[in-house]
Amino acid sequence: MAQSDRQAREERARLRTYQARQEVHARKQRRRVRDNLIAGGVLVVVLVIATAAQLFYFNGGPGTPEAEPSTPPTAEPTETPAPEGENQGDVPSADIAEGRTWTGTLTLNDIPLGIELDGAAAPQAVSSEIALAQSGFYDGVSCHRLTTDGIYVLQCGDPTGDGTGGPGYSYGPIENAPADGLYPAGTIAMARSASAYSQGSQFFIVYQDSTLPTDTGGYSVIGRVTSGLDQLISGVVAGGTADGSTDGAPATEVLITGFTVQ
Repeated sequence: MAQSDRQAREERARLRTYQARQEVHARKQRRRVRDNLIAGGVLVVVLVIATAAQLFYFNGGPGTPEAEPSTPPTAEPTETPAPEGENQGDVPSADIAEGRTWTGTLTLNDIPLGIELDGAAAPQAVSSEIALAQSGFYDGVSCHRLTTDGIYVLQCGDPTGDGTGGPGYSYGPIENAPADGLYPAGTIAMARSASAYSQGSQFFIVYQDSTLPTDTGGYSVIGRVTSGLDQLISGVVAGGTADGSTDGAPATEVLITGFTVQ
């Protein structure tokens, strides 16, 4: 009888041990399920926040303006702009251009650009450029602006280097502007402010086909680059702007080291 009781007690002990182990195992399972649910919930929250942030960034949050393409080539001379319909200052005679095509070389850093200036299509603007080039006005002057989105131009000719300078005079009207606003790669045209009589020394080189606004008269096309545009693109344009924007100073400093016409 004693042996039977001892066996019964041992059996109950083994049962309690087994049940205790089962309870521990069950608690671990419940904890694992709970932890997985918590982790899953946290992941869902993170994904929701990340998705919302991406939507906010790409679509723009409240009050965030949409990205806009570069503004057209502009020049704001320090001199008082001429009244509409009048030249201001000692403007070179339009007869200098002689109504013919002028050829020459515009050198930016060590990149020689072959150029043609159309004195018949834009006599006043071409005459001004010839006079400035032959006087040495452009020697060492920078190309202060590069645009890389929507409008693709390198703007040069401002002696102050910040877009506000000029030769001491301003003139108009706008000459030889394309009616459709399309300026093919290689085009050389005069920069200006809102007034048609604000042209001075600043000009721009179109390095990729660009369409510019026509509602204020467009821009005087004075000629075209006949050679060297590829070198300009690889040597200057490819470097982008100094601040990484689509409209700003070139990352590579650009100086006019030569400008000859004949």
